Amino acid sequence: MFEPPDTITDLASAIDRRFFAPLRRPPTRRVGVELELPVWNLTPGEATDFDAVHAATEEFLARFDFPDTALDDTGALYRARAPKTGDELSFDCSFNTLELSFGPDEDLTAVHARFLDYYPVLQEAFNRRGHALTGMGINPRWRENRPEPIGNGRYRMLLHHLKSYSKYGGSPRFHDHPDFGLFSCASQAQVDVCENTVVPTINAFNTLEPFKAVLFANSPFGDRGEFLCGRDQLWSHSLHGLNPHNCGMYGVTLRSLTDLVGYLESTSIYCTERSGWYLNFEPIPLTEYIAKGTIVAEYWDGKAQTHRRCLFAPHAQDVAWLRPFKFEDLTQRGTIEFRSVCEQPVQDAFIPAAFHAGLAECVDELVDLLSTDTSLYGHGYGAAELRGIMARRAWPAFIDRPALVMQLHRILDLSAKGLARRGFGEEPLLDPLRRRADMLTNPALEQLDRLAHGESIENIARDYGALSSGKKVRHA
Repeated sequence: MFEPPDTITDLASAIDRRFFAPLRRPPTRRVGVELELPVWNLTPGEATDFDAVHAATEEFLARFDFPDTALDDTGALYRARAPKTGDELSFDCSFNTLELSFGPDEDLTAVHARFLDYYPVLQEAFNRRGHALTGMGINPRWRENRPEPIGNGRYRMLLHHLKSYSKYGGSPRFHDHPDFGLFSCASQAQVDVCENTVVPTINAFNTLEPFKAVLFANSPFGDRGEFLCGRDQLWSHSLHGLNPHNCGMYGVTLRSLTDLVGYLESTSIYCTERSGWYLNFEPIPLTEYIAKGTIVAEYWDGKAQTHRRCLFAPHAQDVAWLRPFKFEDLTQRGTIEFRSVCEQPVQDAFIPAAFHAGLAECVDELVDLLSTDTSLYGHGYGAAELRGIMARRAWPAFIDRPALVMQLHRILDLSAKGLARRGFGEEPLLDPLRRRADMLTNPALEQLDRLAHGESIENIARDYGALSSGKKVRHA
């Protein structure tokens, strides 16, 4: 039996140490940006060639100083970091998705400038090898690509966990794409919060989610592309959604830090580590997990190339391995991570970070604005239901489209006001959202419209991967 690595402390102290102690620092205005960019083979019907990925990565690292590196079990580099900036080039779950993460910075324009240095070098390196990066929420070659996780303990464990969904019956109704993490891509932003702002920030942005679906949808999925934010479905109807508190939206309005602690305690834990081994087990709500004496788990035996069963004793310090995936996710860094936005076309890659950073400056005003909304609210639907409605291709008749356009512009005005308050000249990053609001469109609708007019997915992926585009949009 695997033994606990250290002395057991109580659950409340462990939760406080991970989630709340980082909130007790002097307030800052830093923003973190993470971009998950699909890697796709330019040859129709062909999967991503991992050798091409590794070669393009090496070319990038010969140009930029990212000396802190990590290799997987096969010796392939999957992460490189620049200590001076905190920027990272990595691969998310598989070598089919390249992630650019930027060290937290108060000035988004400075971060964007670094992105404009990195991206053309990467794109050129991939292009010369018959591949490209793009800004889409679903990899355009997701059907052809090899569903292989990066060869390390964490990603191997994660895919093994998600593939075990058949053990849990049909409720909730699981989809048949447990490898969705290898082809679905997000644009994630983190903003600093403190103890007195974390609860109102979560509540406000939870209420905002239906409007974000209108502006940012970019992962059409389903037989007819009926889900514009297909990532929502892929997460909630996977094993991550077995406990609905682990992903998606909050179904309650949090009243206090005590409520937030209770919510965290109700989320399920499904993995931990002992002596360098990743252990995976049935998802268990945290309070139930701590009360158990022993738990049956599985781990990967690399020598035998198989999973083996073991027993281990849970303890409170395993909170470090709690993995909730909420749309508004409290992290161990003293930040809220916004996880609901699909990766955006590359020319618009920094819109989500600017949008969230601006509104985070105006949380009380955002609450007031949304509390009187009638364009979506007031028709008998809550925030989570409305997110599901607005993330679909067809909207019900009660949606007042002219009122929705006006409300979206009010939200954008508020975000611009917050960016002006930050004082870094970030407001122009929001400009493309004005057209989306006017036309009630988003990259998912535009992609589907172009496909319906006979364009190829390859042509659209090229446009979505370009730093600038003159493509005219037909959808209105």
